[in-house]
Amino acid sequence: MSLPAVDSLPRFEMLWPVLEVIKEHGGSATVQEIDDGVVERMELPDEAQSVLHGGGPRTEIGYRLAWCRTYLRMSGALENSARGVWAVTDAGRRLTEADAAKIPAKVHALRYRKPKETDGEVSSTDGTSTNEAAESGDTSPWREQLLGVLMDLAPDAFERLCQRLLREAGFISVEVTGKSGDGGIDGIGMLQMSLLSFPVFFQSKRYKGAVRAAAVRDFRGAMSGRGDKGLLITTGTFTPEAKREARRAGAPPIDLIDGDRLCELLREFRLGVEPIESAAVTPSWFDDL
Repeated sequence: MSLPAVDSLPRFEMLWPVLEVIKEHGGSATVQEIDDGVVERMELPDEAQSVLHGGGPRTEIGYRLAWCRTYLRMSGALENSARGVWAVTDAGRRLTEADAAKIPAKVHALRYRKPKETDGEVSSTDGTSTNEAAESGDTSPWREQLLGVLMDLAPDAFERLCQRLLREAGFISVEVTGKSGDGGIDGIGMLQMSLLSFPVFFQSKRYKGAVRAAAVRDFRGAMSGRGDKGLLITTGTFTPEAKREARRAGAPPIDLIDGDRLCELLREFRLGVEPIESAAVTPSWFDDL
């Protein structure tokens, strides 16, 4: 498969679609809803979604969409909560498509102005203020660092990490079964809910870029005749087609955990990540896996 050049991918052309997608969701939306909506609205092909940013695991489209949200926030058109929900402000509702096209120049001038003592912030080497980096919500350095650590893990260590995560989340009898000829199933755990319990099969993918619908179908096929609950965990992302396949009517549902959600869960359960201020990754913690 031939991937398009990075320079050919949309950048600030996505500002207006981001705003429109959030409006379509009632004025607020999660990062996943925004990213999926923009990809569908702009009809970006799988090849474009597979281009990696700086070698991965994040995709270039995902990276650029994160900065589009940040630019819209800096211009006053969006606001975001600590839980990663983005909402349109009054100023954003009044914004026109022509206004949106002027945002990059305005933000660029703001980012590269000469710092003043009264600014209360210090510019980094790439012109991004420390306050901006802390507030952007989905360009946090700790996530990038953590994903890098996860990509360096051996495959069996990553499987054990997923096993530990499921145990912390309330699963019982979690076993790693990943072996050749097992159809891509890496393990199984029992999820207990009140008086009921049922098996959940999981697959862990240390992956750079976007997982496609075919991977979801293959995983579901491996589960056939063995169970109807599946969990697919990746360090990468999922294409909109993969997400639709996971929820396809008439087929066993597959729950998806992408890289950003995985980072949040590791932070929540303090598995190699200490929630000090934004978060502090402890790479040495993963050496024991």
